[in-house]
Amino acid sequence: MATTMLRSLSPLLRFRPTRIEKQSLQAPTTTCLVQGRQHQRRYAGIHAISNPTLAGIEKRWEGMPPQEQADLWMALRDRMKTDWHEMTLQEKKAAYWIAFGPWGPRAVPPPGEGRIIFGQVLLAVAIATVIFAIERQFARAPPKTMSAQYQAMTNEYLKRQNTEPITGVSSEGYTGKGMIQSKPTKGPLPGEEEDE
Repeated sequence: MATTMLRSLSPLLRFRPTRIEKQSLQAPTTTCLVQGRQHQRRYAGIHAISNPTLAGIEKRWEGMPPQEQADLWMALRDRMKTDWHEMTLQEKKAAYWIAFGPWGPRAVPPPGEGRIIFGQVLLAVAIATVIFAIERQFARAPPKTMSAQYQAMTNEYLKRQNTEPITGVSSEGYTGKGMIQSKPTKGPLPGEEEDE
């Protein structure tokens, strides 16, 4: 980034950085042997996060502004990219708690939440039952076709017409109910008067 800035300014300054100057502008590198292989690591300003910042994170996390949460998480993420042996115990605990702790969707429900939900469901069912009962109270009478007598007359009509002679009401030895689906009622069919 610094070399790009120098290149953009070089026509103005009449300055061309040399190879040695470019190397001095880059982040310092260290070389270490890891399991017999040479391995380079760059430290680009990754420092340990201060203990006061991480102290009591479990209690403070939910109350922190989202931007502050994001900044802390990014700093921890950058620290986790380095060797974990270099991380402090406080950083490891904070990273684990932020990733897997009981906050947000993993939060423990408050005590008594089950009883509150059960009570609200019972209240909703009671209100629905009252509304249903009021609607049934003021509803019209059932149609005349919903009486058992009318449905029995429909069976007789189907037998006279020889409807479905193989499996239906007019077939030989039929033992089913046919069209009857309502409970029998006493008296004449709705809409008809009794013969006197």
